[in-house]
Amino acid sequence: MDEEPKFWVKRAIDLESGQTKIIKLVFHEKFRTKVGDLTFDCARSPRKEARILVLVKGHPNFMQGFSVQDSAGNIVRIIDYIRGRTFGDEILDLGKNHEDYFYHYFPRLFDEYLELVESIKFLHDHSEKHGDIRRDHIIRDKDTNQYRWIDFDYNYIHKENLSGYDMFGLGNILVYLVGHGDIIIHQLKQENPPVFNRIVAEDLNIIFNNRVVNLKKIYPYIPDALNLVLLHFSLGTNIFYEDTRQLLEDIHEARDKILKL
Repeated sequence: MDEEPKFWVKRAIDLESGQTKIIKLVFHEKFRTKVGDLTFDCARSPRKEARILVLVKGHPNFMQGFSVQDSAGNIVRIIDYIRGRTFGDEILDLGKNHEDYFYHYFPRLFDEYLELVESIKFLHDHSEKHGDIRRDHIIRDKDTNQYRWIDFDYNYIHKENLSGYDMFGLGNILVYLVGHGDIIIHQLKQENPPVFNRIVAEDLNIIFNNRVVNLKKIYPYIPDALNLVLLHFSLGTNIFYEDTRQLLEDIHEARDKILKL
């Protein structure tokens, strides 16, 4: 559960610098998850996270740190603490309503999302993946005002497509960003029955079947080009993004349409 404390993650103080650090001890777990008809076998990998920390050293869109081995040979990661709020929490506080949010705040956030996707492409271009892309794994650093990805220790067996599982995570974040939060189907039924009656199964999220992806049915001012990107992550799609390059091409096109609003 997200709200449960992770007993293998500790907060500490660097006795030389006085800076707060996060110490991640070794904890192994495995699980299986499904995306539509696809199944991914996932596992927690301290070695993978340690490797990525070396790769992203100095990159402004990733948490920073290093790894050491304890006396038993376990890989312990020492992470710089990031002061700031998560991507998801920031979005919910913006705008009086969805229309105000979409026209006055969304364009800036969309540009920042583009930057975040570019940073994941950086991992994929180096044959690495994030492994656990979620909105609470993005924090705006108060010191730099930039979003940073955190927690790279999940790994998955990617078979022929290294970026596959990461792509669905990026899609879920984009849907949340465009929708000003998740549009939950039972809430929509209570709050806007006429719109709810227009929603069909194909309009729902391919992973979380209680969330609406076809947001143009709810907010008709969303440009078609942007909504078409969202539909790649719906139950009704039969065309998936294979990599970040394809996603970036489409969201750049959607951005051009937004700038003309």
